[in-house]
Amino acid sequence: MSENILVCKGMNKSFGPTKAVVDVDFSIQRGEIRGLIGENGSGKSTLCSLFTGTNKPDKGEMILKGDSYSPSSLLESKTKGISILLQEQGTLSGLSVAENIFLGKERQFRTLGFIDKWKMNREAQKLVDAMGLDVSSALPVDVLSFENRKLIEVIKAMADNPDLLIVDETTTALSQYGREKIYEIVRKMKNDNKAVIMITHDLNELMDICDAATVMRDGHCMGTVPKQDFSEERIRQLMIGRDLSGSYYREDNGIPVSEEIVLKVENVSFGSAVKHVSFDLHKGEILGIGGLTDCGMHTLAKLIFGALKCDAGNIVLTSKGVEVTSPEHSIKNGLAYIPKDRDQESVFLSSAILENVTVSATDKLIRHGLFSKKAEVELANKECEALSVKMQNIKQYVRALSGGNKQKVAFAKWMATDCDIFLMDCPTRGIDIGVKAAIYELMERLKENEKSIIMISEELPELIGMADRIIIMKDGMVNGEFYRADKPTETQIIASMI
Repeated sequence: MSENILVCKGMNKSFGPTKAVVDVDFSIQRGEIRGLIGENGSGKSTLCSLFTGTNKPDKGEMILKGDSYSPSSLLESKTKGISILLQEQGTLSGLSVAENIFLGKERQFRTLGFIDKWKMNREAQKLVDAMGLDVSSALPVDVLSFENRKLIEVIKAMADNPDLLIVDETTTALSQYGREKIYEIVRKMKNDNKAVIMITHDLNELMDICDAATVMRDGHCMGTVPKQDFSEERIRQLMIGRDLSGSYYREDNGIPVSEEIVLKVENVSFGSAVKHVSFDLHKGEILGIGGLTDCGMHTLAKLIFGALKCDAGNIVLTSKGVEVTSPEHSIKNGLAYIPKDRDQESVFLSSAILENVTVSATDKLIRHGLFSKKAEVELANKECEALSVKMQNIKQYVRALSGGNKQKVAFAKWMATDCDIFLMDCPTRGIDIGVKAAIYELMERLKENEKSIIMISEELPELIGMADRIIIMKDGMVNGEFYRADKPTETQIIASMI
């Protein structure tokens, strides 16, 4: 019989009036990969924060490897054999790759009172090479891509030789290559008689990788489903408490789009990332842009918003008769941007929901020549209510929200400005099916109100399910165009990507 590596009984955690974890019993055995799934705000990450010492439980007991366990910090949980990979960025800017990998363990490289950086870099390089990354351990992490920074975090976590690894939605931000690297490590942990908890929103990933799935809803454990009983319908129903069968994408086969052009991208280039890209966006159109991770589509989003300056070409808001020159100019002229990197670029984590929602709508809050605090509160409450943001109140810090509710706040900020064009870069990355459905419904409402959307996505079902037209990029260039009415298949679209 397999040995339990971690056993938890009666775990409870509240934040003010919000009950994040309620009477949860949980156990995981050696040699097991356990999926942990649930809607945003269901308590998954909070439960794991109790395992890692990031938060202290209000009530409950934990037993780790047969001993009573009550970690007071993330560092203590690491020394006890638990490591965690987070969804958002966890490397420290200003430090090198090697310094990040051995953060807190520099003493092993101390010689005559000084840190031997050459030795540290050499040992870190061995770990980097073993991961298969073409990266120098002496480089500052700031110059690395988001994906490579995530893989450096993986190296750092595994350098601690954990008995239990928690993967908190890490794969959602990675390409297939990055995902496979993490899957290799997860499977090795299993083969080495260790254990893995995988927090994920990807049902296909869960059913492929995990041995069992524990489902949470509103802080409660709704049950654990063994692999032999896996089905999307059963897991979804446990997650949301209602049947969500079938597709939650658009059901129409292509509604005619207005001939009016609201934005023109004309022969735009930026270094080697974007090369001679041209297209039009029509009023009331959902234009999908897809491709492999490094195809240039995410750089293109920043160019369209004005966050990067084109080397050549023009981006024109034809409905306003102006050329995009900066983010401030874009916002002023009704162009909204929801970036891929939510925590770093989309929301202010250390500010209240109130300030996040109203930051771009201050001109709407002037009454009789003066800024109205009352109008600000009313606007924030209105937009949060419209998007069903789960929160204590609008004074709560965004940092305390789940990933899906952070994304809702990011949308609420732009809904408050009443923009005409929405530029969405991976708008459903790292959020559960319930929040995804809410965002898709919002996109359909925007379309019905003749707003225009550019949706950049790495998910083919999302592109096919939501877009009126799909542009596929490859090596920085447009390499295919597909229309909803023609019912393109994944096979046809993939052929334009590779």
